[in-house]
Amino acid sequence: MSRPLKIMLVAGEASGDALGAALAQALRTRLGEDVVFVGVGGARMAEAGVASPFDISDLSVLGWLEGLKAYGVVKRRVADTAALAVAERPDAVVLIDSWGFTIRVAKAIRAALPDTPLIKYVGPQVWASRPGRAKTLAASVDHLLALYAFDAPWFEREGLPTTVVGSQALHVDMSSADPAAFRSSRGIAGDAPLLLVLPGSRRSEIALMTPVYEAAVARLKKADPGLEVAVIAAGPVADLVTAEVATWPFRAHLVAEGEKSPAMKAATVALATSGTVSTELALAGAPMVISYRFQPLSYAIMKPFFTGRYATLFNHAADEEIAKELIQSDATAENLAAEVGRLLADPEARASQAARQTAALDLMGREGRDPSDIAAEAVLRVIAAKSGGQTAPVVAVRRPAEPEISGQGG
Repeated sequence: MSRPLKIMLVAGEASGDALGAALAQALRTRLGEDVVFVGVGGARMAEAGVASPFDISDLSVLGWLEGLKAYGVVKRRVADTAALAVAERPDAVVLIDSWGFTIRVAKAIRAALPDTPLIKYVGPQVWASRPGRAKTLAASVDHLLALYAFDAPWFEREGLPTTVVGSQALHVDMSSADPAAFRSSRGIAGDAPLLLVLPGSRRSEIALMTPVYEAAVARLKKADPGLEVAVIAAGPVADLVTAEVATWPFRAHLVAEGEKSPAMKAATVALATSGTVSTELALAGAPMVISYRFQPLSYAIMKPFFTGRYATLFNHAADEEIAKELIQSDATAENLAAEVGRLLADPEARASQAARQTAALDLMGREGRDPSDIAAEAVLRVIAAKSGGQTAPVVAVRRPAEPEISGQGG
């Protein structure tokens, strides 16, 4: 009797942890007892049977300056992860998101175990910045699982076989989310304006964004004392968000991760830190304003590498600023309050933006199979092809219509 497949999953932050857990579950559904998992991840992957040898919370960094500060920790964790691979000898390694960490892990494992298939799940957003990363990735792994059709050409032209699996965020099931029950449980009237604030899931984001959000909401509350405010406390940073919001001079309803979907559906307008959450908000039909701040030195270093017009995925897919983006120096309390206030005051503008957001999700490939199932199928095909000494075939999936991509080049 042949031994079970051993698959190593590696994630460095909360979003990758969720993808890794879903992929593990999809592989378990296909293989049952014929697969075992090792790897690095967080709480969700642990629940799915992937026990991590260390806490990944200190790997969730964004920005050049933040990366330099964390370099020593990242270097140690890369060595720990590569050592785990050498000890376990997996049949394949899936490296999930977290570019700075996982590309180093890929290179370390390739040097130690040159015949082990390496699969990257979520490529760097080269359409937005640093297109040269496509060539780096192609030289470091055997296959890419991309989230969107507009990702694929950047990597395929560098010779990296790519499977478009779709984004799990496009498949969040909100059918059972009850916005009326959410409002009722917090004493929020059904016709009261509700602003949902989503400050982020990285500790650096909370430190940078919550002060400006507090000031923006204070302006909005002064203009309309009846405005209700709710704040999402994402799992990895729930303690920080709770502590920050406790100091705000006005009432704000804290929302745990498990109540995110009904809160999104209940919101009149959302104010969100740029990230995958914008896709979920669009699915919920919530018109939004998007914002982001980096540490000033990090931004100064990174700005020349930004090549895309938009930070928000559905804006990029539509090649249009459907949701207003206020980044860095534009992300002031005054500007945020003005844009959110405009939407709060104009029901027609809210309805129009929500409809255009929904249309953009269709461009991103909202219809189709579950992304985790496609990813699991692709992983198994890469393993089979590698063991047979062949180039891994691209899994045939329907791609949505591809928008024009600004700044394309590499």
